[in-house]
Amino acid sequence: MLTATGLTCVRGERRLFSGLDLAVGAGEWLHVQGENGAGKTSLLRILAGLAPAEEGEIRWHGEPIRALAEEYRRHLLFLGHHGAVKEDLTPLENLTLAARLDGAPADEAGALQALARFGLRGREDLPVRFLSAGQKRRVLLARLAVRRAKLWILDEPFTALDVKAVDMLSRLIVEHVACGGIVILTSHQSIPLPNGKVLRI
Repeated sequence: MLTATGLTCVRGERRLFSGLDLAVGAGEWLHVQGENGAGKTSLLRILAGLAPAEEGEIRWHGEPIRALAEEYRRHLLFLGHHGAVKEDLTPLENLTLAARLDGAPADEAGALQALARFGLRGREDLPVRFLSAGQKRRVLLARLAVRRAKLWILDEPFTALDVKAVDMLSRLIVEHVACGGIVILTSHQSIPLPNGKVLRI
């Protein structure tokens, strides 16, 4: 379970939110909603341990994430809104490189299967710079099918996806949650998935 108590976020002279509490357990997902500039991305970065909160504490299975450090990161996959892929590498090379950076085995067969699932069969060995914006996004999201992380934190994961890719990603999230995973995401779209919670900031 991931819990946060009394989170306060200040950026510059502005207080984005304060006294924020949340709890998301195995088999659940949380949809973070709010107006532009409300602090959704800042909250996700704080939950991922990438940015400090002004006040408050985040715990993973009851332990502060500051104390867990690398152990927490092994359970976490964070994909930012502006997550990038390396343009000069192929989709397959991007996935195997990401696996190595995550400290996971670079399973080429699994990477090929993930790329095929996201509609990139036949483009595995094409440099990413030749792909469309939506295809590049699919390469990034294919990491979800490769990396065996318990906690997914996703910032606007449906951006630049067509209807088919939105359905693919939705089914992947449902599968992850059904297997006891946890997902926290932001999206301007309504997401009709089971076992969801909503946090509005």
